[in-house]
Amino acid sequence: MFKRFDTDAIFQRLALLAVAAFLIVVLALPLGTLFEKSFRDRDGVWVGLANWVRYLETPSLVGSLWNTIWVSALATAIVVPLAFVYAYALTRTTMRWRGLFRAVGLVPILAPSLLPAISLIYLFGNQGFARWMLMGETVYGPIGIVIAQVFYCFPHAFLILATALSIADKRHYEAASVLGAGQTRIFLTVTLPGVKYGLVSAFFVVFTLVATDFGIPKVIGGRFNVLATDIYKQVVGQQNFEMGAVVGMVLLLPAMLAFAVDRWVAKRQVALLTARAVPYEPKPNAIRDRALFAFCALIAACILTLLGVAVWASFIQYWPWNTALTLRHYVFSNADASGWEAYWNSLQMSALVATFGTAAIGVGAWLVEKTKGAGILRGAVHLLAMIPLAVPGLVLGIAYIFFFNAPSNPLGFVYGTMAILVLNTIAHFYTVAHLTSLQALKQMDPEFESVSASLKVSVWRTAWRVTLPVASPAALDVWFYMFVNSMTTVSAVVFLYGPFTKLASVSIVNMDEAGFTASAAAMGVVVVLTSGFAKILHSLLAAYLAKRTQAWRAR
Repeated sequence: MFKRFDTDAIFQRLALLAVAAFLIVVLALPLGTLFEKSFRDRDGVWVGLANWVRYLETPSLVGSLWNTIWVSALATAIVVPLAFVYAYALTRTTMRWRGLFRAVGLVPILAPSLLPAISLIYLFGNQGFARWMLMGETVYGPIGIVIAQVFYCFPHAFLILATALSIADKRHYEAASVLGAGQTRIFLTVTLPGVKYGLVSAFFVVFTLVATDFGIPKVIGGRFNVLATDIYKQVVGQQNFEMGAVVGMVLLLPAMLAFAVDRWVAKRQVALLTARAVPYEPKPNAIRDRALFAFCALIAACILTLLGVAVWASFIQYWPWNTALTLRHYVFSNADASGWEAYWNSLQMSALVATFGTAAIGVGAWLVEKTKGAGILRGAVHLLAMIPLAVPGLVLGIAYIFFFNAPSNPLGFVYGTMAILVLNTIAHFYTVAHLTSLQALKQMDPEFESVSASLKVSVWRTAWRVTLPVASPAALDVWFYMFVNSMTTVSAVVFLYGPFTKLASVSIVNMDEAGFTASAAAMGVVVVLTSGFAKILHSLLAAYLAKRTQAWRAR
């Protein structure tokens, strides 16, 4: 007869094995199948490096790789400085309306990546009312891609840099002032070194987002090919799955490199705050605050303009010949056979992903953090959980085609159903949610479990009665993160939907392809409103949970 704590330990290890098996099925095996498929021909015959040689001998495909690299680098070079100044203004000044500017800066997260591209068509397209601003250049190509990517990636860089800038020790600045350093020197020798790791992380996150995004180049890329659109053309347009596998592996390389460098940088980072640190409090500076206020107002105006144009376009009868207002673009059955069903499918999938994903990821993080012993197994689960951060959605999507659609796979019955969309989306956004849950659990003193063990209380009961309530705000954050990303994702699911499981984001792509740009904008607006409502609900629930479960933090 096992004692209770022995039984708990056995069940924890079994649960860890179950989590590891889940991650292997939804991540490792599909990616392994994709890699193996790149060495086979259309009939499944092993051809070695023939597909890779054909890829390197095709100028258009190699050109797409170069296009992806330089466009990603250019967009990153624009986004990171803009986000840094914006974050600096909100964290290191006393200017007004910082809360409003922060909210506006995060608005693009609520929108599908295709929405800014659609807005740019109305602004700078062939019939755009501001096309004169491009001085004869076309928005269909690298110019449009870069502008849209700046909008799409800005909040991601802003969040990273705002977090980095919010951590500062006032004593460092006081010491620099006493030594006679001016404001410029203090900025160069104290501020920038303090956020260098945040800058590096922001750089690689933005570069990866641009390189792997599908929606923006699909809508506004024109004849300018990038790796993401090449995969789509090879798989959907030409049914050339083996070459799609090769392009997918090529697209995986820059993402993996960015991930590896970011992890290396994170390991070299040291704590910037000690127990004796004094929180930095910015002092008023009229000239600086006014200048940064003007900068933030300009950035916020650009963000709201792109969003406003999409909203306006969704109500215009037929631009530019008939600008009367109408609601007909919201009758989606006029533009797409699935009509409003695509939106309800997205809502259903997002709710399932958020609910089951939060539960599964939370349990997995708890097992990694709280299981005693089983170091190798815990390490393996954590390693598997980190893989999605380096895997683009398109790559994961095409990997699911090869793995789940294989005739010999007993799990093939989920192909074309809502279940495969849910599994794919959970896997795609697993890492960030896992790290969020893990960080919340690390804040809890291990003494909770020690006291419970001494009182012969099951670890499961302790987790339910103590750990879950304390970590509930983080769980709510994970739920919201999974829900919003599920509503807006397109790259991870564009290959996997069936006749009755088309999603809103996919419907936007199809309507835009068919020439129903206003209807595509309308669907994008509906997604933004849904995500915005979810954010309001998240804020209300977070405030409620803070009062009910976090009162101990005020002691």
